[in-house]
Amino acid sequence: MDIPSYLKRIDYRGSLELTAEVLNGLHYAHLLTVPFENLDIHLGRPILLNEDHLFEKIVTHRRGGFCYELNGLFAALLRELGFDLDLLSARVCENGNCGPEYDHLTLRVRLEDDWLVDVGFGDSFLKPLRLFDSGDQVRSGVSYRVERGSSDLELFRKDDLGKWSCTYSFSLHPRRLSDFKDMCHYHQTSAKSSFTQKRLCTRATAEGRITLSDRRLIITTNDQRREKTLVDEKAYLSALDNHFGIRLRP
Repeated sequence: MDIPSYLKRIDYRGSLELTAEVLNGLHYAHLLTVPFENLDIHLGRPILLNEDHLFEKIVTHRRGGFCYELNGLFAALLRELGFDLDLLSARVCENGNCGPEYDHLTLRVRLEDDWLVDVGFGDSFLKPLRLFDSGDQVRSGVSYRVERGSSDLELFRKDDLGKWSCTYSFSLHPRRLSDFKDMCHYHQTSAKSSFTQKRLCTRATAEGRITLSDRRLIITTNDQRREKTLVDEKAYLSALDNHFGIRLRP
């Protein structure tokens, strides 16, 4: 892997020692620079879980991706740097119900503490969470918990009204990137998958978040939300370029 190019892509210039501080810095830099997006699905371009392919897309062509791509490539970077980690299968939860195995790819990184690492879940924690700390963990003003459920661990998030809800459930059984192939194909092709319903591109900023949901541009700055509908496809492509640095290739 071309580590300098990857670090330049995420605008990271700090230390590369195997510490929690470096892991935090890499995680935060990744989320501020590489968007969570599903544009290839709507362009009819297959998403391949191959590290060379992912590097070309995300680093060389300065694109984003969804969980299998973003966490898959980030795991490869961390391994190249010397971090000890596992790929984990997670089941995304909604309204109290969790999806199938391999619905989401997340990461466990082992240092002095074990960390839950995830740069591929869209609007989520900006810095890693301690995996075996059941107390509240606040990241950028949002509270999270990692709790042990009946069989798996569960990630909880507290909303603005003070209500806790499960984000995803996951086991600590190590997986390979190829294990996610079938669910990656499902999310690209099934009418039941949220990723086939609409185009999405979103990334964190130091003050909030920028999101393109089809032609709705949503900018949140210090909890203040501004939203507008873009008039046409030309305006949409311009917003992709201006806010995410994405220039779609024909």
